[in-house]
Amino acid sequence: MPSARNSRETRRQALQKARQEQARRKRRQRIAVWSGVAVVIAGAGTGIALALSGSGSGTPTAGSTGATGSTLPLSTLGTLQAAPAAGALGPEQVPIPSAPVLAATSAATTGQTIDGVSCNTSEQTLFHIHTHLTIFVNGQARQVPAGIGIPGAVSTQSNAGPFVESGTCFYWLHTHAADGIVHIESPVKRTFTLGNFFDEWGQTLGPDQVGPAHGKVTVILNGRVFTGNPRNAPLGSRENLQLEVGTPLVAPETINWSITGL
Repeated sequence: MPSARNSRETRRQALQKARQEQARRKRRQRIAVWSGVAVVIAGAGTGIALALSGSGSGTPTAGSTGATGSTLPLSTLGTLQAAPAAGALGPEQVPIPSAPVLAATSAATTGQTIDGVSCNTSEQTLFHIHTHLTIFVNGQARQVPAGIGIPGAVSTQSNAGPFVESGTCFYWLHTHAADGIVHIESPVKRTFTLGNFFDEWGQTLGPDQVGPAHGKVTVILNGRVFTGNPRNAPLGSRENLQLEVGTPLVAPETINWSITGL
Protein backbone atom coordinates (compact mmCIF):
# COMPACT_ATOMS: atom_id res chain seq x y z
CA MET A 1 0.00 0.00 0.00
CA PRO A 2 1.26 3.54 -0.72
CA SER A 3 0.90 4.58 2.90
CA ALA A 4 3.02 1.64 4.08
CA ARG A 5 5.67 2.40 1.44
CA ASN A 6 5.67 6.06 2.46
CA SER A 7 6.09 5.08 6.10
CA ARG A 8 9.01 2.79 5.31
CA GLU A 9 10.63 5.48 3.17
CA THR A 10 10.22 8.03 5.98
CA ARG A 11 11.86 5.66 8.47
CA ARG A 12 14.67 4.91 6.01
CA GLN A 13 15.36 8.60 5.49
CA ALA A 14 15.28 9.27 9.24
CA LEU A 15 17.72 6.41 9.85
CA GLN A 16 20.03 7.64 7.11
CA LYS A 17 19.94 11.16 8.55
CA ALA A 18 20.76 9.83 12.05
CA ARG A 19 23.71 7.84 10.68
CA GLN A 20 25.04 10.89 8.85
CA GLU A 21 24.78 13.00 12.01
CA GLN A 22 26.57 10.29 14.01
CA ALA A 23 29.38 10.21 11.41
CA ARG A 24 29.69 14.01 11.61
CA ARG A 25 29.97 13.82 15.44
CA LYS A 26 32.70 11.19 15.20
CA ARG A 27 34.63 13.35 12.73
CA ARG A 28 34.36 16.34 15.08
CA GLN A 29 35.56 14.21 18.00
CA ARG A 30 38.56 12.96 16.02
CA ILE A 31 39.46 16.51 15.05
CA ALA A 32 39.19 17.64 18.68
CA VAL A 33 41.39 14.77 19.89
CA TRP A 34 44.10 15.39 17.32
CA SER A 35 43.97 19.13 17.98
CA GLY A 36 44.59 18.40 21.68
CA VAL A 37 47.49 16.12 20.79
CA ALA A 38 48.98 18.84 18.63
CA VAL A 39 48.74 21.34 21.49
CA VAL A 40 50.45 18.91 23.88
CA ILE A 41 53.23 18.20 21.39
CA ALA A 42 53.70 21.91 20.76
CA GLY A 43 53.82 22.57 24.50
CA ALA A 44 56.37 19.83 25.02
CA GLY A 45 58.50 21.24 22.21
CA THR A 46 58.37 24.68 23.78
CA GLY A 47 59.42 23.25 27.14
CA ILE A 48 62.36 21.42 25.57
CA ALA A 49 63.41 24.54 23.72
CA LEU A 50 63.29 26.59 26.92
CA ALA A 51 65.32 24.01 28.78
CA LEU A 52 67.96 23.91 26.05
CA SER A 53 68.14 27.70 26.03
CA GLY A 54 69.18 27.68 29.69
CA SER A 55 66.09 29.57 30.85
CA GLY A 56 66.26 27.94 34.29
CA SER A 57 69.91 28.68 35.00
CA GLY A 58 69.32 31.79 37.08
CA THR A 59 67.73 32.17 40.50
CA PRO A 60 63.95 32.59 40.07
CA THR A 61 62.45 35.91 41.09
CA ALA A 62 59.97 36.26 43.93
CA GLY A 63 57.14 36.16 41.41
CA SER A 64 58.24 32.94 39.74
CA THR A 65 55.30 30.62 39.01
CA GLY A 66 56.95 27.94 36.89
CA ALA A 67 57.74 24.57 38.49
CA THR A 68 61.08 23.41 37.12
CA GLY A 69 63.46 20.72 38.30
CA SER A 70 63.89 16.98 38.04
CA THR A 71 63.99 14.34 40.78
CA LEU A 72 66.46 11.68 41.89
CA PRO A 73 66.02 8.52 43.98
CA LEU A 74 65.95 9.02 47.74
CA SER A 75 68.96 6.70 48.02
CA THR A 76 71.17 9.48 46.60
CA LEU A 77 70.96 11.20 50.01
CA GLY A 78 72.63 8.29 51.82
CA THR A 79 71.61 7.31 55.35
CA LEU A 80 68.64 9.25 56.71
CA GLN A 81 67.59 9.81 60.31
CA ALA A 82 64.26 8.19 61.17
CA ALA A 83 61.32 10.57 61.13
CA PRO A 84 60.10 11.52 64.60
CA ALA A 85 56.90 10.14 66.07
CA ALA A 86 53.86 11.85 64.64
CA GLY A 87 52.13 14.41 66.83
CA ALA A 88 48.49 14.35 67.83
CA LEU A 89 45.93 14.57 65.04
CA GLY A 90 44.71 18.11 64.44
CA PRO A 91 41.33 19.35 63.21
CA GLU A 92 42.09 18.16 59.66
CA GLN A 93 42.99 14.65 60.87
CA VAL A 94 46.67 15.37 60.14
CA PRO A 95 49.38 15.19 62.84
CA ILE A 96 50.55 18.53 64.24
CA PRO A 97 54.31 18.48 64.95
CA SER A 98 55.27 18.81 68.61
CA ALA A 99 57.76 21.50 67.67
CA PRO A 100 58.23 25.28 67.57
CA VAL A 101 56.91 27.32 64.65
CA LEU A 102 59.48 28.04 61.95
CA ALA A 103 58.25 31.63 61.61
CA ALA A 104 55.05 33.52 62.39
CA THR A 105 52.64 34.68 59.72
CA SER A 106 53.55 37.97 58.08
CA ALA A 107 51.90 41.22 59.17
CA ALA A 108 52.90 42.65 55.78
CA THR A 109 50.58 40.23 53.94
CA THR A 110 47.41 42.28 54.10
CA GLY A 111 45.52 41.43 50.90
CA GLN A 112 47.76 42.83 48.16
CA THR A 113 48.31 40.61 45.11
CA ILE A 114 51.41 38.42 45.54
CA ASP A 115 52.97 36.54 42.63
CA GLY A 116 49.72 36.97 40.71
CA VAL A 117 47.77 35.43 43.60
CA SER A 118 44.83 37.50 44.84
CA CYS A 119 43.13 37.59 48.21
CA ASN A 120 39.37 37.09 47.90
CA THR A 121 36.59 37.55 50.42
CA SER A 122 35.70 33.87 50.07
CA GLU A 123 37.60 30.70 49.21
CA GLN A 124 37.81 29.89 45.50
CA THR A 125 37.20 26.26 44.56
CA LEU A 126 37.39 25.98 40.78
CA PHE A 127 40.86 24.48 41.33
CA HIS A 128 41.01 22.81 44.75
CA ILE A 129 43.91 20.59 45.88
CA HIS A 130 46.06 20.10 48.99
CA THR A 131 49.79 19.63 49.68
CA HIS A 132 51.39 18.50 52.96
CA LEU A 133 54.51 20.49 53.86
CA THR A 134 56.99 19.26 56.48
CA ILE A 135 60.05 21.24 57.60
CA PHE A 136 63.18 20.14 59.48
CA VAL A 137 66.09 22.30 60.61
CA ASN A 138 69.25 20.37 61.50
CA GLY A 139 67.13 17.27 62.00
CA GLN A 140 64.57 19.01 64.25
CA ALA A 141 60.93 19.53 63.23
CA ARG A 142 59.40 22.96 62.75
CA GLN A 143 55.72 23.84 62.51
CA VAL A 144 54.09 25.56 59.56
CA PRO A 145 51.69 27.93 61.33
CA ALA A 146 47.96 28.25 60.78
CA GLY A 147 46.72 31.42 59.11
CA ILE A 148 49.32 31.79 56.36
CA GLY A 149 47.51 33.46 53.47
CA ILE A 150 44.56 34.50 55.65
CA PRO A 151 45.06 38.12 56.82
CA GLY A 152 43.17 38.92 60.00
CA ALA A 153 42.86 35.20 60.72
CA VAL A 154 40.21 34.24 63.30
CA SER A 155 40.50 30.81 64.93
CA THR A 156 37.85 28.66 66.53
CA GLN A 157 38.65 25.92 69.03
CA SER A 158 37.77 22.42 67.92
CA ASN A 159 38.16 19.20 69.92
CA ALA A 160 41.43 18.63 68.03
CA GLY A 161 42.80 22.14 68.39
CA PRO A 162 42.48 25.61 66.83
CA PHE A 163 41.26 25.98 63.25
CA VAL A 164 41.25 29.22 61.26
CA GLU A 165 37.77 29.62 59.82
CA SER A 166 37.69 33.25 58.74
CA GLY A 167 39.73 36.36 58.07
CA THR A 168 39.79 39.57 56.09
CA CYS A 169 40.31 37.57 52.89
CA PHE A 170 41.71 34.28 51.62
CA TYR A 171 44.72 33.98 49.34
CA TRP A 172 44.56 31.07 46.92
CA LEU A 173 47.28 29.37 49.00
CA HIS A 174 46.63 29.25 52.73
CA THR A 175 46.73 27.17 55.92
CA HIS A 176 43.86 26.57 58.36
CA ALA A 177 45.80 24.61 61.00
CA ALA A 178 49.39 24.07 62.14
CA ASP A 179 49.53 20.65 60.48
CA GLY A 180 51.41 21.61 57.32
CA ILE A 181 48.40 21.24 55.01
CA VAL A 182 48.58 23.91 52.31
CA HIS A 183 45.15 24.53 50.78
CA ILE A 184 45.31 25.50 47.10
CA GLU A 185 41.89 26.97 46.33
CA SER A 186 42.02 29.02 43.17
CA PRO A 187 39.65 30.45 40.54
CA VAL A 188 42.20 29.44 37.87
CA LYS A 189 43.99 26.16 37.22
CA ARG A 190 47.73 26.74 37.13
CA THR A 191 50.93 25.44 38.67
CA PHE A 192 51.59 26.98 42.08
CA THR A 193 54.99 26.61 43.70
CA LEU A 194 56.57 26.56 47.13
CA GLY A 195 58.01 29.99 46.31
CA ASN A 196 54.49 31.42 45.92
CA PHE A 197 53.54 30.04 49.33
CA PHE A 198 56.66 31.41 51.05
CA ASP A 199 56.09 34.83 49.46
CA GLU A 200 52.62 34.90 51.04
CA TRP A 201 54.22 33.76 54.31
CA GLY A 202 56.70 36.64 54.02
CA GLN A 203 59.66 34.28 54.41
CA THR A 204 62.79 33.80 52.29
CA LEU A 205 63.21 30.53 50.44
CA GLY A 206 66.19 29.47 48.38
CA PRO A 207 68.95 26.85 48.04
CA ASP A 208 70.59 28.02 51.28
CA GLN A 209 67.73 29.41 53.38
CA VAL A 210 64.26 28.53 54.60
CA GLY A 211 62.75 31.42 56.54
CA PRO A 212 65.13 32.31 59.39
CA ALA A 213 67.06 29.03 59.04
CA HIS A 214 70.31 29.05 57.03
CA GLY A 215 72.12 26.06 55.53
CA LYS A 216 72.01 23.74 52.55
CA VAL A 217 68.39 23.08 51.65
CA THR A 218 67.21 19.62 50.58
CA VAL A 219 63.77 19.12 49.06
CA ILE A 220 62.05 15.73 49.12
CA LEU A 221 59.02 15.53 46.85
CA ASN A 222 56.83 12.43 47.18
CA GLY A 223 59.76 10.32 48.32
CA ARG A 224 62.23 11.58 45.71
CA VAL A 225 64.89 14.29 45.81
CA PHE A 226 63.88 17.47 43.96
CA THR A 227 66.94 18.89 42.20
CA GLY A 228 65.72 22.37 41.25
CA ASN A 229 65.60 25.57 43.24
CA PRO A 230 63.32 24.98 46.27
CA ARG A 231 61.22 27.93 45.14
CA ASN A 232 60.25 25.98 42.03
CA ALA A 233 58.98 22.85 43.80
CA PRO A 234 55.38 22.37 42.63
CA LEU A 235 52.44 22.13 44.97
CA GLY A 236 50.54 19.07 43.77
CA SER A 237 47.42 17.22 44.80
CA ARG A 238 47.87 15.04 47.90
CA GLU A 239 51.58 15.66 47.70
CA ASN A 240 54.09 15.06 50.51
CA LEU A 241 56.69 17.83 50.35
CA GLN A 242 59.57 18.01 52.84
CA LEU A 243 62.07 20.85 53.29
CA GLU A 244 65.27 20.15 55.20
CA VAL A 245 67.89 22.69 56.23
CA GLY A 246 71.35 21.42 57.18
CA THR A 247 71.99 17.95 58.60
CA PRO A 248 71.20 15.31 59.67
CA LEU A 249 68.66 14.63 56.97
CA VAL A 250 65.38 13.08 58.06
CA ALA A 251 63.49 10.35 56.22
CA PRO A 252 60.38 11.73 54.50
CA GLU A 253 57.17 11.87 56.48
CA THR A 254 53.92 10.86 54.86
CA ILE A 255 50.34 11.25 55.98
CA ASN A 256 47.27 9.07 55.57
CA TRP A 257 45.32 11.14 53.06
CA SER A 258 42.42 8.69 53.13
CA ILE A 259 41.36 9.75 56.64
CA THR A 260 41.68 13.49 56.04
CA GLY A 261 38.88 13.93 53.57
CA LEU A 262 41.10 16.45 51.77
